[in-house]
Amino acid sequence: MSRRSGILEFAVLGLLRESPMHGYELRKRLNTSLGVFRAFSYGTLYPCLKTLVANGWLAEEPGNTHDDALAAPLAGRRAKIVYRLTAEGKEHFEELLSQTGPDAYEDEHFAARFAFFGQTSRDVRMRVLEGRRSRLEERLEKMRASLARTRERLDDYTLELQRHGMESVEREVRWLNELIESERAGRDLRGSASGGPAQQDTTNGSTGGLPRPGDTPRTDTPDDTAT
Repeated sequence: MSRRSGILEFAVLGLLRESPMHGYELRKRLNTSLGVFRAFSYGTLYPCLKTLVANGWLAEEPGNTHDDALAAPLAGRRAKIVYRLTAEGKEHFEELLSQTGPDAYEDEHFAARFAFFGQTSRDVRMRVLEGRRSRLEERLEKMRASLARTRERLDDYTLELQRHGMESVEREVRWLNELIESERAGRDLRGSASGGPAQQDTTNGSTGGLPRPGDTPRTDTPDDTAT
């Protein structure tokens, strides 16, 4: 399984842990709540769902809402399939949440992991945050060294672009420092002193504070038929 496929599977399991959903609703949540998936092709979602079903981590159920019952005869389409997390899927997702290896610090995977920090234990959050900070500090040091070597050969615009990249990394390091300090003080993002997972605000489908540097405007997609 590729790294990007693994991130997508992680996010799908996490969203379905909140509640069962249609594929179309999952598509919207991945796109709007988890900005890291804006660059993903929607054509990758349904193969991912089929794989998770085959692994026993998801179950497919027919839609049973009034709207779904009307949609099939009126539109000549089958009712949409609802995807539900199984007990095995929940156990697998909790195992993924506990992992703190190097992949958790990479750009796309970290953004997805951070989106589900509300379901993650404090000690795991700390290890992921500190790992991410260490990774960015290494990146920042390399960027500074590269800029020092090539400064005289760069035109003004390229130099400004290099500086912009460094400033973006520096901002994230400062942000991580603040988060780590809050975790050490026993505070989550909503001011709780609880030692358990941070409370998660799911108002309007939000899955937590997700870093979105360089976000691009969202492009809505039309409804789809059942898989």
